[in-house]
Amino acid sequence: MKIAIGADHAGYRLKDVVVPYLESLGHEVQDFGWSSEQSVDYPDYALQVCNQVVEGNVERGILICGTGIGMSIAANKIPGIRCALTHDLFSAKATREHNDTNVLALGERVIGPGVAQEIIRIWLETPFSEGERHIGRISKVKALEDKQSLHP
Repeated sequence: MKIAIGADHAGYRLKDVVVPYLESLGHEVQDFGWSSEQSVDYPDYALQVCNQVVEGNVERGILICGTGIGMSIAANKIPGIRCALTHDLFSAKATREHNDTNVLALGERVIGPGVAQEIIRIWLETPFSEGERHIGRISKVKALEDKQSLHP
């Protein structure tokens, strides 16, 4: 699978652990992240990763900042993105099965590398359930997105 990853100054350490982990699982990684403590703006990195997902250049995206909150907020402003902020294994599985998320947000200051790797593994391996109720709910989310794009 092709995966885009991005991080700001508060998430780059975890990104630098996650990239080789993803590669060890056989995934192709495009790194759009920052690599120092020098302060940068997380929306810039969310946009780069999410554009890759929306344009179909990658299948999934992973965003990392201090809490994951800012990245997830920014990502979900981009039409076509369904980003979930996830810090536990149950949510990692559920967000794929029920919401067909295409971007995962993580917080370096919230979880450690081992938990992050397990969340990512589960998130990548879990398919969308294709359940009728879930498809309907995602369609409603898309309708909200379409409605908002008509009224800037």
